[in-house]
Amino acid sequence: MPKTRFFFITDVHGSDRVFRKFVNAGKFYKANVLILGGDITGKMIVPFIKQNDGSFKCQYSGQSISMKSNEEVEKIRRDIRDSGFYPYVTDEKEFNELDSSPESVKQLFTKLMVQSVKDWMSLAEDRLKGTGIKVFISPGNDDVLEIDRALDSSSYVINPEGKVVYIDDEHEMITLGYTNHTPWHSPREVDEDVLQSKIESMANQVKQMEKCIFNIHVPPIETVLDQAPKLDANLKPMTSAGQMLMTSAGSVATRNTIEKYQPLLGVHGHIHESKGMVRIGRTLCFNPGSEYTEGIMRGFLCDVEGVKVKSYLMTSG
Repeated sequence: MPKTRFFFITDVHGSDRVFRKFVNAGKFYKANVLILGGDITGKMIVPFIKQNDGSFKCQYSGQSISMKSNEEVEKIRRDIRDSGFYPYVTDEKEFNELDSSPESVKQLFTKLMVQSVKDWMSLAEDRLKGTGIKVFISPGNDDVLEIDRALDSSSYVINPEGKVVYIDDEHEMITLGYTNHTPWHSPREVDEDVLQSKIESMANQVKQMEKCIFNIHVPPIETVLDQAPKLDANLKPMTSAGQMLMTSAGSVATRNTIEKYQPLLGVHGHIHESKGMVRIGRTLCFNPGSEYTEGIMRGFLCDVEGVKVKSYLMTSG
């Protein structure tokens, strides 16, 4: 096997199932480096409301679900966590208080996201410490800044955000979870010139660019990696003649810096629908895509040796 085999995934959005698969991927794929790109937290709280008779009810996947036993509660809780959402046990009184206080909901949501990241860091460390497998986990544009402390809390898992790190003895990696602006106004969005500056500041520290990996969450613009549904003013996908219209949602800064510096590889995410590969100059760029809601782990497995990409494989499982 070449000196380094790394496995990259991204956009897991809180899915416990996908994260467990990620932790096991090193052994399964015989990879000595695991990299989880941005957007690691979930998108929604699912309240489990306790009823007067001791049962619980929740609204999930368009259905009203009643749970009468602890076993039923635990099964639905696992299903919801595997889909990337956060179950929260409460009662009618607290639920009504939360329903009338968006700020309280925001604080609770942040608390649940932070705790989930802490749990993931502990799981990765428990399972992988002592195996020789390096683990890198970083945030993306959808991830609130409050999770950074949890990401930095592990003595084993490395948060590479905004840094130049070595994934082995010779291959450097720069990482950026920030993106250009989206219609959803997520926590880590900036103008293209700011993105350019952030990438440039790391790239200027790289010692051997021909061996470097650009782990940039937002893919280069106008490529097969950045094609997303075109939205109308109400954020609904637009169609024409029954076909969904697509648009480029990638970054000018990402493309400019790849064209300028020509690293060995670019690994990206952000646009779940745009699984694929593109070559920009000498640089191979990949987006493995994402199907986290189904518990499917889409990944990119790659062997690198010196200045060469020896082999690669897009995975799904």
